[in-house]
Amino acid sequence: MNDIKAQQGIVIAAYRRYTLVKDNTDQFIQCQQRKSVGQLVCGDNVIWQAESENSGVITAIEERRSILQRPDINNKLRIIASNIDQVFIVVANKPALNEGLIDRYLVAAENSHLTPIIVLNKTDLCSQQEITELKKRLKLYQDIGYTVIYTSAKQEHGLDSLKNHLKNNNNIFVGQSGVGKSSLINSLLKSDARVGEISQATGKGKHTTTTAYLYFLDNDKGQIIDSPGVREFGLVKLSEPEIANGFIEFKPYLGYCKFRNCAHKNEPGCVLLNAVDENKISKKRWDSYQRIIASLTETR
Repeated sequence: MNDIKAQQGIVIAAYRRYTLVKDNTDQFIQCQQRKSVGQLVCGDNVIWQAESENSGVITAIEERRSILQRPDINNKLRIIASNIDQVFIVVANKPALNEGLIDRYLVAAENSHLTPIIVLNKTDLCSQQEITELKKRLKLYQDIGYTVIYTSAKQEHGLDSLKNHLKNNNNIFVGQSGVGKSSLINSLLKSDARVGEISQATGKGKHTTTTAYLYFLDNDKGQIIDSPGVREFGLVKLSEPEIANGFIEFKPYLGYCKFRNCAHKNEPGCVLLNAVDENKISKKRWDSYQRIIASLTETR
């Protein structure tokens, strides 16, 4: 790699000291970056130049067509990944299914124009009664148009359906720690492919998801980004209208309230409130929306 001309690459992972780039020949390159480039994230398409056989410098970042972001501990927006098409919200019975977290991810995905898909993993650890109850809770999302997939990484149950949705798309897996995101990815990839990638890139065979990392499906028929687990997913930088727009079942009613500045709380002529009273909008989702709105006030 003595050629110093500009080359294209994709960011596999962005660490503190270096950025891991995959080049057009499928080689992993540890790159530094010029200060003018700015923050790099998993999924970025970049321009880089070789400095030695296995190292280089990133000179530019290509325009991002989409991003997924969340506030950090200081409530500053941080981009998690870029150039993605679909967000797979992975949940499980343990840690406990959290509809509030699902709703926050859905709002973020809708406002980023990404397709969200809900995945209930670890079904092998559930009793039949627990499965029945979980399906009942998740039917709420199916009823408003979202896809829900039931999987078990251990038993390889539901993986064919998952692969069909992943195919030919750039995807990211999100969710709480312990729901099995990494285990699902291990099952979707060849058993030695993931360990091989990590070993080649970092010299380590064991992987703990502390930073987003990009993997490629067989024959380059899609990409998967594994993201670190979170307990909460903040939406403090979104406005109240953006939050409402993130609840897709609200959309037919938005803009039809009696008052233009309707806050959808107790105003007369609120079309959303009427829809809730008439069971056209789920009371559970409505309460979730109100909790998110309340959280915006608490964090500003």
